[in-house]
Amino acid sequence: MFVIFTAFFVANALIAECIGTKIFSLEKLFGMSPSNFTLFGQSGLSVSLTCGVLLWPLEFVMTDIVNEYYGPKAVRRISYTAVALISYAFLMFYFAMAVPPADFWYGTGVQDGIPDMSKAFNGIFGQGMWIIFGSLTAFLVSQIVDVTIFHKIKKYTGEKKMWLRATGSTLVSQLVDSFIVLFIAFKIGKGWSWQLVLAICAVNYAYKFTMAILLTPVIYLAENRINTYLGAETVHKMKQAAMGNENE
Repeated sequence: MFVIFTAFFVANALIAECIGTKIFSLEKLFGMSPSNFTLFGQSGLSVSLTCGVLLWPLEFVMTDIVNEYYGPKAVRRISYTAVALISYAFLMFYFAMAVPPADFWYGTGVQDGIPDMSKAFNGIFGQGMWIIFGSLTAFLVSQIVDVTIFHKIKKYTGEKKMWLRATGSTLVSQLVDSFIVLFIAFKIGKGWSWQLVLAICAVNYAYKFTMAILLTPVIYLAENRINTYLGAETVHKMKQAAMGNENE
């Protein structure tokens, strides 16, 4: 079961990083016109999100489940594994971009409206290093914050109130994640103003906050299926061991 969790966790994180280059309009997704509001003194804002945020909430659900059954040591292990493999993947992306393309390949996308396939390939996979660094740093820090808060709450609740420790830890860690990635990638990397960084951070966090609440039943559903699959005795032993691994 841990292998399945790890495989999905890493794959989900890598996919989120890869599709994160596309920005979409949440208003248009629901058939509405883009809004135009002002926040932190920044005008002309709308609810525009990266496609990566579609998958990141699942990542935090997985974190809470692994935390519940295997403890913080296991969460740190799969988080470090994800960061290492994502870093490896991006190195391979840059290697692929540097490989000289075949001459005939340039125009193979003309019929689909892509005049230069090489530029299109490099544009999709060639994310700025600040964005990559910011995303990985935010992911790692937010995972550590999530684990810490989860177990702080669990000390007081025991095995009851799964919703409180799961949702509470996610809400705080998502805020940390949103701020760090924008600060590193766009404040440091692009020189954006504080008003713009904070405004976009608030918009992204509002989405993540909403998703964290909506996905709470998914955690209970997963817990119920796992408990049925493993049996009460095994589950009790795993959860006790997970609490014992808190300081490891």
